[in-house]
Amino acid sequence: MNLTIGITIGLKNEDETLWNNGIKQNAVFLAEALRNCANVAQVVLVNTTAIRITERLPWDLERWPTRSFDSAKDELDILIELGGQIDENQTSYLKQRGTRVVSYCCGFEYIHAMESILFNRPLWGYGLFVNQRYDAIWMIPQVANNSQSFFEVLRRHPAEIAPFVWSPTFLEQRSQNLPNGGIYQARPDSPRRLVVMEPNIDLVKFCLYPILIAELAYRQHPEAIALLSVTNSEQIATQSPEFIALMNQLDIVRQHKAVFLGRYETPAFLAEQTDIVISHQMENPLNYFYLEVCWQGFPLIHNAHLCPDLGYFYPDNRADLGAERLLLAIYQHDADADVYRATQRERISRYLPTDATLVRTYTQLLHDLMARPLR
Repeated sequence: MNLTIGITIGLKNEDETLWNNGIKQNAVFLAEALRNCANVAQVVLVNTTAIRITERLPWDLERWPTRSFDSAKDELDILIELGGQIDENQTSYLKQRGTRVVSYCCGFEYIHAMESILFNRPLWGYGLFVNQRYDAIWMIPQVANNSQSFFEVLRRHPAEIAPFVWSPTFLEQRSQNLPNGGIYQARPDSPRRLVVMEPNIDLVKFCLYPILIAELAYRQHPEAIALLSVTNSEQIATQSPEFIALMNQLDIVRQHKAVFLGRYETPAFLAEQTDIVISHQMENPLNYFYLEVCWQGFPLIHNAHLCPDLGYFYPDNRADLGAERLLLAIYQHDADADVYRATQRERISRYLPTDATLVRTYTQLLHDLMARPLR
């Protein structure tokens, strides 16, 4: 087979940043992995919106060709719907010409739907289209636990787990002009700058537990902590009475060792204002942020059970154990910082588009897809 594959994106601007969410990066990384499959001839990114494709896009258009749906639709053997949805008419057109259509699920759609319903967050309005003509549903491992049945029941098709893919390409591109290329620099005997960068837009990744971990460490060794910076928190720190009341119970806040900031790009904030990152997740045990932090050699305190060999892992919601790991990083990380970074990169290699096992798995998924009758 010499397959031509399209992967959808949904552009909102001609120069859209890669750092507002991971979905465009996901499409590019998947394209890179599929290009390494023996049964693939070409992979293109397919924009499903009316935004023009121009040189202002933040990726190499020769390396990752990007086309409109209309210009690509007659050349595709497979369309993977990832970052932009196709409609019923577009689906019918592809089916008539024998194109397989795959739903690639990399979001926590059950959680998003639940929060939309419970907290009055409009998600679809009344124009929801659930495509029930997919030839396959592929989901990355971290979304399976909460969303697999949600995918399968509504889309009327079984779902399969597909490998999670990441590449340092954009991280290193963004970091090349930052101090030391954005790589962690040891600061022996200096109080540590702790950073929390949870999005704080849903229950999946929220800043409260990381703050509690920092608080426990601060109570034991206040001299070891210079500052706790909590990004993506300015709004709740100024507008949520509940959050403000909780924060005012903490020594690290009352003693003016914590600041609550707006949104920042990860690479720059790591390079310029960070020594240690503290994280916590519920139902999101693997994501790009962890890999970005560890690839650059920063100590990451986290509870993501799908990658416990990365960073400094603590289990479940154990803030006490998180604080132990934080103190270990404060006092011991710099002694082996270079070894740590090299080890992290070696372990992260299992997610790279060039990993042999990952490529074999995608090659087999494509083979199985083409061997099944068209739905």
